[in-house]
Amino acid sequence: MLELLAPAGSIEMVEAVVASGADAVYVGPRGWSRRRDAYELSDDGLRQAVRIAHARGVKVRAAVNTHPTSAELPQLLRGMDGWVRDGIDGVILSDVGVMAAVHRAFPDLTIHASIGANILNDEDILFYREIGVSQVVADTKLSLKELRTRREIEVGVEVLIHANKCYTYLGKCWMSPYHRLERGRDETGKDIFRGSPNRGGLDYRVCLEAWSVWRANRDRWADRVALKNDAFFLLDDVPQLIDMGVHTLKVQGREYAVDLIGRMIKFYRDLIDDYTGAPHAFDLRVWKQRLAQIEAQRDLQRAKGTLDLFNEAREPVIHGCAR
Repeated sequence: MLELLAPAGSIEMVEAVVASGADAVYVGPRGWSRRRDAYELSDDGLRQAVRIAHARGVKVRAAVNTHPTSAELPQLLRGMDGWVRDGIDGVILSDVGVMAAVHRAFPDLTIHASIGANILNDEDILFYREIGVSQVVADTKLSLKELRTRREIEVGVEVLIHANKCYTYLGKCWMSPYHRLERGRDETGKDIFRGSPNRGGLDYRVCLEAWSVWRANRDRWADRVALKNDAFFLLDDVPQLIDMGVHTLKVQGREYAVDLIGRMIKFYRDLIDDYTGAPHAFDLRVWKQRLAQIEAQRDLQRAKGTLDLFNEAREPVIHGCAR
């Protein structure tokens, strides 16, 4: 059965996406999920999210997309034990070592391999299946033709229908520390690298800065080089993805406003129901017009968010900490 998976960066967002028709939500446990603290949930918040979602028959997954060190794994597994007891239905993981460790410790827990795992081919999928993964997120660079081969492998396939296309690998940014080469510790004592979302910090979207290219002789070759990081809404391919038997359609966006995410989820809920209910009468043009309004609001919020990150990235660092 097709699942619509929604982001939840706050309890208010959990309530909004559940009311808008999400089949599942994913939340970020504080300190482990590649997002600012404001868009992660404390343990109490996670328990509350589970109660709200389960009351409506909606699943909850915990996104743990940072890459912990060996010393941090015991702390993560202790946290995982609490989240499992609180009733989460599964986890989304990027780090292969973490996947193996979690599967050994919690063999019955559903594990999804995140977009950060950058799964590009069938051999990748077979490997992840062997270490306990039951569903994988397809890399955003894959074509529909490439996705079709996944149907022959006994693993679920998840496709991003709202996200961004990184010019390298989505979920593994190493450019961000260019602005903030600083280390620190969170309130639990866990080491963080403030310029890297992979280590508990932030993605400062350095790729969207005004880059230029210079030749070896120091002559300017190009005044403006765009490093691709375009946000997208998937629309035209959704009917084909449904027909192909894709298991999950995922919306990213824990950092956006609650009302915008609610509109996104309602849009895709209605679209999915419309197509599956009467595929021969489905008219994509109607949905394109409706999406245009949501896209304009998304673009405004993303532009403001990027500018805020640029400004924050330039704040001075004093004795290893941001002012």
